Amino acid sequence: MSKANWLPIAGIASSLIVLGCASVDSSANLDALTQQAVASSFRDQGIAKVDRLQQDESNAACSAADVAGVPLDAKRSAAIEAANLKTVQWPKDGKLVGDWKEGEKIAQNGRGMTWTDKAGSANGGNCYNCHQISKEEISFGTLGPSLYNYGKIRGITDPGSAESKAIVEYTWGKVWNAKAYNACSGMPRFGHSGILTEAQVRDVVALLVDPKSPVNR
Repeated sequence: MSKANWLPIAGIASSLIVLGCASVDSSANLDALTQQAVASSFRDQGIAKVDRLQQDESNAACSAADVAGVPLDAKRSAAIEAANLKTVQWPKDGKLVGDWKEGEKIAQNGRGMTWTDKAGSANGGNCYNCHQISKEEISFGTLGPSLYNYGKIRGITDPGSAESKAIVEYTWGKVWNAKAYNACSGMPRFGHSGILTEAQVRDVVALLVDPKSPVNR
């Protein structure tokens, strides 16, 4: 490249660097610019609304900690977990375990909550996207821990027994709102966020704890 051609390019690059330094001179400014860009890039369409971008206090605290590269302190984590545990809705009829066959369908289904879906239509859980669950399924994610033999490892032989009550209740709570047990869990808060219905949560719990489920065979 000739010197005559190089000089204009160098001048543009220098201007951009100066402009960048002047425009983004702090993390606060960068956050504001990012929020502005996000707000101008999304719109309500169908059932997908822009308010999905708004974080609640729990998510905001975890996001800030992630950006800072510093984990939440134990006191803040405990407070978030306690607040989220209060949001867990237990089944009205007291039945925590449903049909594991339906639970497997939900785990395999990644559809739902897009602008093309109809309001009130059933969503999937997309569980295999992050977890190994059954031995038969060879395509699964590893972002979350393996759930294969979930109930078997925990000694569940009868999900309805008094001995199994604590772990079955924990499983329900974890599926309903994972932040109740791990403040900055990346797992969707399926019940809390209205992704899955009470009946669907019941079936997913069955998939995990029923001895007849492929998860525990």
